[in-house]
Amino acid sequence: MNRLDINQIKEIIPHRHPFLLVDYIEDYEPGQYAVGYKCVTYREDFFKGHFPQEPVMPGVLTVEALAQVGAVAILSQESAKGKTAYFGAINKCKFKRKIGPGDKVRLETKIIKQKGPVGIGEAVASVDGQVAVSAELTFMIG
Repeated sequence: MNRLDINQIKEIIPHRHPFLLVDYIEDYEPGQYAVGYKCVTYREDFFKGHFPQEPVMPGVLTVEALAQVGAVAILSQESAKGKTAYFGAINKCKFKRKIGPGDKVRLETKIIKQKGPVGIGEAVASVDGQVAVSAELTFMIG
């Protein structure tokens, strides 16, 4: 298994606090897939307004976390080092479970197609084996 800590992740993708949404990568294969985790705490900035009475991690941030894990898979390739992966599209996105404080979110993105600077990843976020979000993410490397 290829594991990456937060400092190694920051060497691959340009995101930084408060927008770096991946705590560690459990395993990855450059250009193929990555599996990472986000450990959600009550101290997340977004919980101040979403929602104070019932804290829920915004779905769009979960999709962003999945994209960041996919970016680790793509940008860890020698040919992509130092580049940025941008969103091209989000398709087939489904939200099936709320994510809140105390959840350890498993983020898995598999690269299913890549042609030149454009590719597609199948992404799934889950908590305790339950799917929270699934989506097909299109990216562009620039």
